[in-house]
Amino acid sequence: MVHDTQHSTARAILYAFLANFGIALAKSWAAWLTGSGSMLAEAIHSYADTGNQVLLYLGLKQSQRPPDIEHPLGYGKLSYFWSFIVALLLFSLGGLFSIYEGLHKLQHPEDLSQLWVAVIVLILAIILEGFSLLGCLREIRLVRGDRPFREWLKHTRNSELVVVLGEDIGAQLGLVLALGFLLMAAITGNPVYDAIGSICIGGVLLVISVFIALRVRSLLVGRSADPEIQETINAIISEHDDIECVLNTITIQFGPDTMLAAKVKLRPDLTIDAAVSAINALERKLKERIPKLKWSFIEPDVCD
Repeated sequence: MVHDTQHSTARAILYAFLANFGIALAKSWAAWLTGSGSMLAEAIHSYADTGNQVLLYLGLKQSQRPPDIEHPLGYGKLSYFWSFIVALLLFSLGGLFSIYEGLHKLQHPEDLSQLWVAVIVLILAIILEGFSLLGCLREIRLVRGDRPFREWLKHTRNSELVVVLGEDIGAQLGLVLALGFLLMAAITGNPVYDAIGSICIGGVLLVISVFIALRVRSLLVGRSADPEIQETINAIISEHDDIECVLNTITIQFGPDTMLAAKVKLRPDLTIDAAVSAINALERKLKERIPKLKWSFIEPDVCD
């Protein structure tokens, strides 16, 4: 829980940016040389992913801006906004364009040439994207600790890592599809397979973009903190000697930071000064154990 998730996120974004930019240039050259629709769709996809990494990094940096009068809780949710924009770009520039290009090639098929160039580029791209995906998974492993991957993916509030992971998986699937259909077109001499490959790539990207958009939407609306953080908060409050019970807790995630509002029942024999000291001590302990707990509002009460 004390691991610096922002550094891990920034590294994952950098891995993806470098891989996608180099791959985009190689795919563009191969698409121009071969006339392959699948390769052109892949090139556009890689350029879109390269731009997406810039937007993700922009959101990561903007979310770190300090609070001000107009935004007293800071700018943490800007990371969710840019992640949502990336999901829309992946849907439109990636998925829809690939499907359009495939349909266009089906209606107006063109002979493919020098397919060996495209095959070599795709194989190299699969290797590079594999390194990017492994880098992303390594950073996720640092963040999730001992938690199972599926549990982390279900509960994580780190939108940037989810987006990078989705892009990397989509890129690998797209590359494998492009390579497979391109080989079928080369073996059979039928360019229709290349067009079908472009459509399939678009379908994969649409599914992944919708998944990312749905995950980020819940964060934009306002989602509670990670269940692991909530359990830690309840345990710390319950352990306090001056608190009889926890009446209610509410958490909200703001990018990397968390806000807590809690209602607790204090011991009835406490004076006002003692109650204030107990609450202040509790808030200090919470922030020591949970570094990303930026705001803490503890309200004493006798019932919920």
